Order: sequence, then C-alpha cells, then structure tokens
Amino acid sequence: MVHLPGRIVAGAAAAAALATLVAPVLPAHAAPAASGRVVASGLDNPRQLSIGPAGAVYVAEAGRGGPGPCIPNPEDPNSGNCLGPTGAVTKIARGAQQRVVEGLPSVAGTGGSSAQGPGDVAVTGNHIAVVIGFGGAPDARATFGEGGALLGTVVAGRIGGPLAKVADPLAYEAAHNPHPAQLDTNPTGLLARGRSGEYLVVDAGANDLLQLGKREATVAVFADRLATAPWGAPLPMQSVPTDVVEGPDGAFYISELTGFPFPVGGSVVWRVVPGQEPTVYASGLTNVTALDWKGDTLYAVQLSDAGLLNGVVGSLRRVVPGATKHPVVAGGLFAPYGVAIHGGTAYVSTCTIAADPIPGACPDGGEVRAFALR
Repeated sequence: MVHLPGRIVAGAAAAAALATLVAPVLPAHAAPAASGRVVASGLDNPRQLSIGPAGAVYVAEAGRGGPGPCIPNPEDPNSGNCLGPTGAVTKIARGAQQRVVEGLPSVAGTGGSSAQGPGDVAVTGNHIAVVIGFGGAPDARATFGEGGALLGTVVAGRIGGPLAKVADPLAYEAAHNPHPAQLDTNPTGLLARGRSGEYLVVDAGANDLLQLGKREATVAVFADRLATAPWGAPLPMQSVPTDVVEGPDGAFYISELTGFPFPVGGSVVWRVVPGQEPTVYASGLTNVTALDWKGDTLYAVQLSDAGLLNGVVGSLRRVVPGATKHPVVAGGLFAPYGVAIHGGTAYVSTCTIAADPIPGACPDGGEVRAFALR
C-alpha cells in the first residue's frame, strides 16, 4: 500500500485505500460549486451506492472512526487511525434520508480523515449486504480487537435486523494471496448474486476480483503495468480495482483507480468473463471509482480528472467502448466516488472524504447528488 505523507515517496509502488491516498494531496482551497440536485447531506465519508425496491437509493458510509483501539497513522506520526462503530448505510427515498444500518466498524484519523469502513452496499428486496473495507496486511485486523472483527468482511441480513458475516475477503487474501506482489487487502466493491448467498467482491488492496460466500474462487487478477513517474523513470503501477457491475451481456465490468503515479488517462475499464483473462473494454479514463449501466450505456465516476497528485475534483462520464475519450455528464464534482442509476437519473456520492483541512469544503459533510441523464 502507498501512503503519501504530504510529498511523494520515491519508488512507492501502489495504492490500496481511497482515503489514505487522497487526503494528503487535497488542494488548499474550497471545493468548487457543483451541479446536480442534493438529495442527501451530512453523510460520513459516503462511498458506493445501490438502488433498492421502489427506486430507493442506499449509500454506504465509511464512517469517522472513533475512540480506538488505534494504530499509527503513516501520514502523521503524531496521530493514529482509530476504530469506532460509526460505519453506516443511509436510505434515500421520497425526499427523506434515514440511516437503516448503524454501528458498523470504521477506522479513521483525526476529523474522520483516511476513513475505511463500509464501502459498498447491495439491496435485494428486504435483504441488504455491505462490504467493509480495511486497507492493510490481513494479520493487522487483530490489532483492533473484538470491535474490529468485521473489518475486511461482507455482512448481510434483513433490513432493520442484525447483520452477520457472510464472507471474509481478508481471510481469503491471507490464505491465497492471488496477486503475490504484496499481502494486502481492502475490499471496496460488492455485487450480490441475487439471494443465492454468493457475492462478487473487488479487493483494491489485493488487486483481484473474488467470488465469496457459499462458494469461493479467484475470478480475476489485475496485473501491474508500467507507468512513468513524475521524475521520468518507468515504474510498476498497480491496478487498484474499485467497483464491479454486471453488464447487459452477462460479463462483469471492473473500474480501476490505479496506483502511484495515478496518471491522467491511465485507468481502464476491465471486462471479465469467468474462466478467461480480463480484457480492456475502455481506456483513457482517470482514477475511476465506480460504474453503472443504463441500458447498453456504461457510466463511470472519475475521482480526479487531473490525477490524484493534483487534487480530487472529478466527474461523471459516459463511457464509449473502445475509445480513449469519454464525454462529461457532470463535471466539477468535489471528491465524487459512487454512482447508481435509476430510470433517467444518476445518483453520485460527492464530498466522499473528510476534508477538514480545506476551508469551505463540503461544510455539510458527504452528499448524494442527482443528475438527469439525457
């Protein structure tokens, strides 16, 4: 995993956790004015979204950490990343928002920075599943004690009832380590296979796509590739996959953030057919965190249009298959992350990282904005 303590560490290889990556490189100015209609606000580090029955929108909140236990913060030796039960899921419906899941584990620094916790949510009928991120070596989970036992897992149950662990991506990484470059795990994307008890999980730390639940298997591994460092030298760059959606053709489509040096135009959308090697569906994108389909058209969220070394002002894009240029649907979004589409509306989470050091940035915390698709 890469940590960026205010300056780039020469020779750093890759990135695994969204907030750990972007918090230290935020530009020192207020967030830009963004378009779209705000349908939810005051969220704690919102990430991926899902559409439930009757068009309700569900958004995973990575939380703001808590009182501890704590581990050292690699970006700030004077503070720690501390555990707390502040992870949640909020439902947005009929003009109102309500937390329908609370008390999930969250690990974050001061002010909720570098938050890792609930990263994605899937809703089928009255059943809900949530993947909880981690960001580190699997054996580090024990550091957080009993309160951190669900870090790096998938939990599920009936909406309004208790959730139980149904899959453990962190344990799978410890046992199999499909991408051998490093033993690291940070599950960020989730696709529930109906009510079968099977889940597809994207692990941004392990650089793979897993099938977990009743049956376990490695579906795909995303290999490192060469990139050019800011000082001009070639270096290996990890893929850092972030989200998975099923396409109209039955294949799976995976977004990637990329690791350091986070090159502009360096992200691709992968197409995965189980049993085959991943193929490139579209390229020329930048720091992509989420995907969703509207009919035969794929949409992607770019966390940063200028590359993560230059801040986190991003956009929603319409993906053109096989192309390297992709039209902007909504731009000037501060730290956008997730997207879910219902009918002619795209819902995008914005202000998805705690930004306390930036005056005027996201004063109401995280948001979900609605954009009309043409």
